[in-house]
Amino acid sequence: MPHINRITLKRLFQHFIVAVTGKETEFTSGSIRKAIFMLSIPMILEMMMESIFAIVDIAYVSQVSVNAVATIGLTESVVTLVYAVAIGLSMAATAIVARRIGAKDVKGAQEAAVQAIALGVLVSLIVGVLGFIYAKDILALMGAERDLIAEGSGYTKLLLGGNITILLLFLINAIFRGAGDASVAMWALVLSNGLNIILDPVFIFGWGPIPEYGVMGAAIATNIGRGAAVVFQLAVLFFGWSRIQIGFKDMVIRFGVMLNLVKVSLGGIAQFLIGTSSWVFLMRMMSEFGSEVLAGYTIAIRVMLFTLMPSWGMSNAAATLVGQNLGAKQPDRAETSVWKTGKYNAWFMGIVSLVYLFFAYDIVGWFNTNPVVVENGGLCLQIIAVGYVFYAYGMVVTQAFNGAGDTGTPTKLNLIAFWLFQLPFAYLTAIAFQWGAMGVFVAITAAEILLAVISMVWFKKGKWKKVSV
Repeated sequence: MPHINRITLKRLFQHFIVAVTGKETEFTSGSIRKAIFMLSIPMILEMMMESIFAIVDIAYVSQVSVNAVATIGLTESVVTLVYAVAIGLSMAATAIVARRIGAKDVKGAQEAAVQAIALGVLVSLIVGVLGFIYAKDILALMGAERDLIAEGSGYTKLLLGGNITILLLFLINAIFRGAGDASVAMWALVLSNGLNIILDPVFIFGWGPIPEYGVMGAAIATNIGRGAAVVFQLAVLFFGWSRIQIGFKDMVIRFGVMLNLVKVSLGGIAQFLIGTSSWVFLMRMMSEFGSEVLAGYTIAIRVMLFTLMPSWGMSNAAATLVGQNLGAKQPDRAETSVWKTGKYNAWFMGIVSLVYLFFAYDIVGWFNTNPVVVENGGLCLQIIAVGYVFYAYGMVVTQAFNGAGDTGTPTKLNLIAFWLFQLPFAYLTAIAFQWGAMGVFVAITAAEILLAVISMVWFKKGKWKKVSV
């Protein structure tokens, strides 16, 4: 028996090395379990790097002030809203690139990549100018108090003004994932977030000749770290170190391909506008309970990202498998991949939920010792953890729809779960019934469970298999 275990561990380690080095590129044949493993490992590590940075970032900023933490919470809710266009575009890029790679049309995948990047640059320039000019107004609109705006507007201005680095990093990684080059996307995040973690304390607290910038230093570190990673990504694309290679001759606007991208991305844009606008309204509702409660909520959400990001990594693997297998005319294999990925994700999220249920207040206490912050952050973690197993399947199935290019279905489901249910329920419990912040936490969990259930029911109907992109 020990001999068998050693053989199994050795084989797993060998598969792990192949996965992170990107040597496995065929996902439309052979073992589905192996395909999920090969795609999931680099995607999970990629998302883990993102969540580790989120935790480290908030740990540093928590040492500045409660207002600094609240500034990040308010700014990120707005950033997520304005990135809805970019996120929708990224979903379209992943779906189209995956479909072309599955059909062995590498040239078509290259053309889609170029048009996606061009659209991404345009969006980021518009967002950057508006964000840089109206940073204080944005914070005020979100309900920030005067002293918070004075302390945190520099962070908001730099993060929104330099959003091209964050946007392109996300978008180009979506292209790599669609091509099956998940390991390249992972290494881009390793570079980006590694630099962010190193530079955060340098610019926040001031080391050596670098002055102390406070919370604004976190935005400076983010722009430098992610900008370096974008340069790395472009080098990979131009020097052909992935399945997609782009030359200067390919830098041509192709309106047919671009229009197809826009068409597919419209559902994704609407999908995330619905989800993120509801997030903004919830954050605005939370601001009514004061900066300390808002800070606790912000810390809890950052801690949750630490586990939701790896889960998102598995969900992204499902999107790639669906897109490539539909391109290879294997819809049944695509469906099987989704249910198997969902099962693995549910096991992972179930274990994490137990950790949060038992140790929520201790975890939040690592970041801030203010009793009000700890009380609200811990309560938020515990209530949201109740629905974690449902989230696991919900995320995988939603990404499966997107991977098929069926971005319209999750849009409708998000509309039902977030606008028609979550927001009215949160207002009713938090404000009308005077449950306070707990009402918002309960609404988040209830809405995510509802979304997971209706998504799985709709997925079983199989209409996504007939979508053409």
